[in-house]
Amino acid sequence: MKWQVPKIWEDGDVWIIGGGPSITKTFGIPDSLVDKVIKGEAKLFEYSPYFSVLHDKHVIGINIAFLIGNWIDMVFFGDADFFLKWKPQLENFKGLKVSCSSSTEKFDWVKYLMKDGRKPKGITDNPHKVSWNHNSGAAAISVAVNAGAKRIFLLGFDMKLDDDKKQHFHGEYLPATKVINKKPRKNLPFHKHLPGFAHIKLDADRMGVEIYNVNPDSAIQEFPKITLDLALKICK
Repeated sequence: MKWQVPKIWEDGDVWIIGGGPSITKTFGIPDSLVDKVIKGEAKLFEYSPYFSVLHDKHVIGINIAFLIGNWIDMVFFGDADFFLKWKPQLENFKGLKVSCSSSTEKFDWVKYLMKDGRKPKGITDNPHKVSWNHNSGAAAISVAVNAGAKRIFLLGFDMKLDDDKKQHFHGEYLPATKVINKKPRKNLPFHKHLPGFAHIKLDADRMGVEIYNVNPDSAIQEFPKITLDLALKICK
């Protein structure tokens, strides 16, 4: 269903949970639990108690992050394959389901935003559309801004592998038979993802929106890198 982003978070703070593995360390999730989740021996909702400081915040979960808890306000995704695989769980999710994948347009329970062809990078000011930026996490920034956010906190926006060569904080995108190892992976997407953030920074400054990267080790260089403790102090 085509949608116009309403000003639901006017002048508010919005937290966006990306997929980077740094997020488990940011929130103090034990390595033993992370290993179980990656191996499929535990579910993502078992992370939820560690995110208690966000339970009363405005939160967008990118892709699989929506499974962490029912306190997440919105799931955003742009990938048709993701939609097909997780369709039953997405339909049961109580928050807003928002996507820029054309495969979702015919479903009345998904809020569909067309990719802005005139503004493919940065932050579109058209509430009917989204700047894709070649990844769902960056695209969600457009949604947050059009929803009225004046401060945005990025979580798990690593844009690189961690020391253990992990790309995500979960194992949901890996084949069930795949053994986690420390070999470098080929065809990583980060070279496509990173360029959009320079455009996002320019637009955010023009629009008076503050964006903070809550990962001091992120490969994204455009926004202030801060700790979770400082982020929570800023949004008080």
